[in-house]
Amino acid sequence: MEKRIMRELQDVRQAIIEALPLTTSNHGEVPNQRHMYVPPAHIKALRLECNLVIGARGVGKSFWTAALGSSELRASLGTSVPELERTDVHIGFAVTPNIAAFPDGESLSRLREGGSEPYDIWRAVVARWLMSVIGGGIPKDTWSDTVSWGRANPERLAELMEQANRYFLDKKRFGLIVFDALDRTSSDWRTMDSIVRDLLRVVLWLKSYPCLHAKVFLREDQSARTITDFPDASKLLATKAELTWAPHDLHGLMWQMLCNAPGEHGARLREVYQEVVGLPPPEYGAVWRLAEEVKRDSVTQRGLFEALSGPWMGRDRRRGVPYVWSVSHLADGRGRTSPRSFLAAIRAAAEDSFEKYPDHLYALHYESIKRGVQKASEIRVAEMAEDYPWVTRLMDPLQGLTVPCSFDVIESRWADHFPCGLKSASDERLPPQHVDRSWPGVRNDLERLGIFETMRDGRVNLPDLYRVGFGLGRRGGVKPLK
Repeated sequence: MEKRIMRELQDVRQAIIEALPLTTSNHGEVPNQRHMYVPPAHIKALRLECNLVIGARGVGKSFWTAALGSSELRASLGTSVPELERTDVHIGFAVTPNIAAFPDGESLSRLREGGSEPYDIWRAVVARWLMSVIGGGIPKDTWSDTVSWGRANPERLAELMEQANRYFLDKKRFGLIVFDALDRTSSDWRTMDSIVRDLLRVVLWLKSYPCLHAKVFLREDQSARTITDFPDASKLLATKAELTWAPHDLHGLMWQMLCNAPGEHGARLREVYQEVVGLPPPEYGAVWRLAEEVKRDSVTQRGLFEALSGPWMGRDRRRGVPYVWSVSHLADGRGRTSPRSFLAAIRAAAEDSFEKYPDHLYALHYESIKRGVQKASEIRVAEMAEDYPWVTRLMDPLQGLTVPCSFDVIESRWADHFPCGLKSASDERLPPQHVDRSWPGVRNDLERLGIFETMRDGRVNLPDLYRVGFGLGRRGGVKPLK
């Protein structure tokens, strides 16, 4: 009997591994419908009237861009956002290149060097989209040709916009153009500010046409800059939405993915679900959905996670509750946990439990959950190095420090490591925004990114999400990787 139970637990661990993807970034690919979960906070972001969507790394900007670009996924989103069922979507800029639909970063640079203003470039992107919808011809051998046409023919461009609006009106549909990954448009902050600011001016221009809409996904650091210092920008800011994930949303997403695991793995995890909830998850077509109480911070949702992890993060209650601990120890300095980090940690915990604790009474051993945080931190640090190369250079000299600590200690290490000053610490690609304010300015940038947090007594702390991966210690905390 005991051997059978242990074997079944190993099956559950393997099922979790198979259910949660090895990589949780979709890289612009169309998402799997089985994995699509809509937190309440995201519904506003998906509505047509929302022009500006803000989010940190890993919260779903590129995911929703790809989902909006799929007619099949838009149809399934119709229960949450009904107007999407009557909307045709075009991607105006994204991670995945599509030179016929939009110029890439290098092409944008060449166009600007040739004297084209970003405002004219983005209007050319809109013109190509709408001409492909209603038919007709505009120069499109090169992007320079299309931009020049729009600039030289304002009346014809206005006619195109009116015709396109009538086209959608007659068909009782909407047209939506989506822009994402705009940090790839330039490696210089001021240049990127100009590109994004002019894009938002184009979005405002589109608001004159009731059937034409635009949606721009931006990183938080981009939105915090002076990109909305133009007339009537308040009309866009009034529509702004932020992509946030409450702890119960993260657990809901995880169970959505577990219940929809492939083959026998999904069947095994749905058995766990039914044992706790009392009923199997309802099935809609080929997709299993969650009962409403499983989407909320409820006794049922907590019970589901405890069925996998047990009640404590150790031998007794003093070590914390896994349901809470697994999310809180993956939060950044602003208290936010991304689905990418959470899913990576749970998958790593299942792998570790499978290998090291096959005889444990629960599928996820508490020590494995801690190692899952280590793995998620390693992934997060690697992602940060991609987006902000200067962060890694600045954090390397801090390895071995124990936090919380005085900022003077950190500043002293930076000064020793970069004797030529702050400029030598930054990378060519989007350096610290406040590099002109010396080390205190960099501290501010790191706080904005959620890497540093300032305690009430003024000392600097790092959340486990970054502390572990960057190799800093803390008394009683999860051990660092370096």
